[in-house]
Amino acid sequence: MDINAVKTSYARWAPIYDRTFGAVTRKGRRAAVGYINGLAPASDVLEVGVGTGLALPHYAEGLRITGVDFSDEMLAKAKARVAEQCLKPVVALRQMDARALDFPDASFDAVAAMHMISVVPEPEQVMAEMVRVLRPGGKLVVTNHFARSEGILARIERWSAPFADLLGWHSDFPAGVVTDHPRLRLVTRDTLPPLGMMTFLVLEKL
Repeated sequence: MDINAVKTSYARWAPIYDRTFGAVTRKGRRAAVGYINGLAPASDVLEVGVGTGLALPHYAEGLRITGVDFSDEMLAKAKARVAEQCLKPVVALRQMDARALDFPDASFDAVAAMHMISVVPEPEQVMAEMVRVLRPGGKLVVTNHFARSEGILARIERWSAPFADLLGWHSDFPAGVVTDHPRLRLVTRDTLPPLGMMTFLVLEKL
């Protein structure tokens, strides 16, 4: 997927994202934020692909949340949400390419990637960057749709795969890109609605 296709896609979706994809991905966001809220107080958290900021109102007081997104249009909505709701845990929202995160190594106690790893170019490089900025023992929290190996949904995923740039996401994205990273240990793997199509993952940096 080309980075310009991603930018164009999310500029198109930004005005209606909360009412469309936002509704479908609500359970995943709540699961991810709920897990992060259970971490030690005063944890430094990075949300990669913060989008319109739908998750931001749900983070616990005491956390320090930094959000990044490549789309200026999505980020503008996130910034407006923070200002309107006076969201104190949010310390920064920045435009950034997830393939080259502008943070030092080991900057965060947790990194959240909610429904974004299958929409970025070079997901392996994005994974490498998220792991790099995690502290040892830190948690990578991922929610996403991953490809199925069998059944009618698997066939639909394979059929729609060539339209990834138009859709703005890869329907046939393999979970191994996340779970097989050599510097991560899988802690939790659960399925999420709708119809178990989404997956919730927690991985610990070794």
